[in-house]
Amino acid sequence: MDFGFSEEQEMLREQVRRFLDGQCAMPQVRTIAASDEGFCRDLWGQLSNLGWPGLTLPEEYGGVGLAWVDLVVVLEETGRTLFPSPLLSTTLAATAINDFGTPAQKQRWLPGLADGSCIGTLALLDEQDFLAPQAIQMTAKSSEGGYLLSGEKRFVQDATAADVFLVAFRTGPANDDLGLAIVSRETEGVTVEETKGWDRTKRTGVLKLDGVQVPGEAVLGETLLGAQAIEQLIDRGALAVSAEAIGVCEGILSLTSQYALDRKQFGSPIGRYQGVKHPLAEIYVDIECMKSLVYYAAWTLDEQTEEAAAAIAKAKAYASESVCNAGVTGVQLHGAIGYTDEYDMQLFIKRSKWSRATYGDEDFHYDRVAVFGGL
Repeated sequence: MDFGFSEEQEMLREQVRRFLDGQCAMPQVRTIAASDEGFCRDLWGQLSNLGWPGLTLPEEYGGVGLAWVDLVVVLEETGRTLFPSPLLSTTLAATAINDFGTPAQKQRWLPGLADGSCIGTLALLDEQDFLAPQAIQMTAKSSEGGYLLSGEKRFVQDATAADVFLVAFRTGPANDDLGLAIVSRETEGVTVEETKGWDRTKRTGVLKLDGVQVPGEAVLGETLLGAQAIEQLIDRGALAVSAEAIGVCEGILSLTSQYALDRKQFGSPIGRYQGVKHPLAEIYVDIECMKSLVYYAAWTLDEQTEEAAAAIAKAKAYASESVCNAGVTGVQLHGAIGYTDEYDMQLFIKRSKWSRATYGDEDFHYDRVAVFGGL
């Protein structure tokens, strides 16, 4: 069995890397991060033309028809360069509609999400920052063949950029009483507020719904999806963030290794000292372990095996722990300069903190691993 990437996948990686290095080097990342929107629409249009938002969508809806393993290749590279864009959010929104939507809903929304003309995101969490279906509190009231939604969704990724939100709600206390509503930004009663976070390359916000009327055809699926579908979306989000975390660690290792070669102390590069090169070697080992876990998790998702959820939990648990350690180590090895706004290391440690918490940190996912293991 060949566990390596195919020639086509390596070509995809090279294409993505060449695009990001040429069009969005670190000075451009800083410029975009400081902007009001938090992403560049011109670059978004270019990567949309390359097919990135529709990479895993069927060709009949304008997608490329590739798999999650291929998407991991792209997300590694966007993580390596800290590329600010709503790619991850739009991919997850499109995945939800593709996996659970009716044929009419797929035809209505997927072409726009695939070609980048529509930006989407998931709005799952309420006031509780707890990744479980039980934490979804927004209750929908039956109204005119659909539902009436009021309340707030917090921690919404790329909320200010999104054109459409997939909003989680419940109609009762049971697990089967959970659903997702497709809510357009232009719907009456919808407002969005940005949450001021410290990582400006990853924007989050609060979605406020004030008596928003959701018609029956805008409720995802033929019936309410239930808790299992919500859990599957959380898993997909965890896998996507883990893939980006690999790239973040690679960026930290590259930046810090170069600094260790350039910085001289007592007449020699600091990289020759064990106190520097051993932590760098540990980051490298963690990256290789992350790759094994993430690649396998993506494969289980593509093959729809029963162990997909457990594999994703293992990957995200290890990635959350490793990316945080890499960020802290990178700053420590840089010394005081690692804390300064002028130096790029501070951008990486901020992203590492975002990657650790988003879609569950290591404690959350190690607990899931234990449950899956029967403990």
